[in-house]
Amino acid sequence: MTEKLLAWLRLTRQPTLKLYRGFGSPRRVVVEGHAFRQGALPRIRYRQGFFANTWGLLRLFLVRPWAEAPVRITVAGHPVGARTAADGFFRVEVELPEGLAAGWHPAAAELLDSAGIPLAQATAEVHVPYETPYGFISDIDDTFLVSHSATRWQRLWVLLSRNARSRAPFAEVAAHYQWLAQAGPATPERPNAFFYVSSSEWNLYDFILEFTAYNHLPKGVCQLSQLKRLSQLRHTGQNKHATKLDRIVRILDACPGQQFGLLGDDSQQDPGIYAAVVRRFPGRIQAVYVRQVHAGGRPAAEAALAEIKAAGVATCYFKHSRDALRHSQELWR
Repeated sequence: MTEKLLAWLRLTRQPTLKLYRGFGSPRRVVVEGHAFRQGALPRIRYRQGFFANTWGLLRLFLVRPWAEAPVRITVAGHPVGARTAADGFFRVEVELPEGLAAGWHPAAAELLDSAGIPLAQATAEVHVPYETPYGFISDIDDTFLVSHSATRWQRLWVLLSRNARSRAPFAEVAAHYQWLAQAGPATPERPNAFFYVSSSEWNLYDFILEFTAYNHLPKGVCQLSQLKRLSQLRHTGQNKHATKLDRIVRILDACPGQQFGLLGDDSQQDPGIYAAVVRRFPGRIQAVYVRQVHAGGRPAAEAALAEIKAAGVATCYFKHSRDALRHSQELWR
């Protein structure tokens, strides 16, 4: 396949590096990314046709990871080397002797050849949360993005027929999240930290960033699931949910001075995962919000929320974001 045709398809077989938003404390930040032998180029137009949207989604899964590739990540002038895993993924902890101020800071990464010559570069940001009392961890699918996660084929249809600007958020969810970002003593200039933790794959990272920005959700750090190939597309969003607990634990460990609100839904396993977080981190979780989207998930959700409430954590099992917002305003006024 020629480079010209690949470019028309918004694919490339040039070495490609993806660097994702990282996070951490003033003296240690975690940065993650992927190296590819074949990757998807950024989407530049958001046409509404079915075939344009379908291809825009499919090509995100036409990636060829680069295993055992040397990479170098630099934050605040401190470089750290690593090698990618079998799926091209890398996670690096960067120690920062001088420390970083709270806020967003640039990070860079390089994919290297055997002689240490850069083959590809990428940039992103790392976030050191402001010293506010609160932070928030939110699921994505069916928590703020209408996804039909409980029905695999309906979820797949929505993925294929819509794009990041035509997918629907739940009504008034942006207003709720924007209020949470400034809850307590936080301000627009120094907001509460937001983390988006999902069973969706890293393939959808750019999609999620575009959706959150387009719908005015708070700027945050994504923690997603293992990359998938095209043959696995029908299983998108169906990763092992135990790894979601691990990612939430990593966030709480990185932000020891903050209490958290957890937001999810009852279409999969969020209530049970959040109950496990409350048990593991007594006193660290101030509230748990669960959106009602799947009648079959209600008994398990109510049981988990009863356990959470018994542990002294506020809960809100809601259908409409305006009800969740009202609950937040009463809790954090």
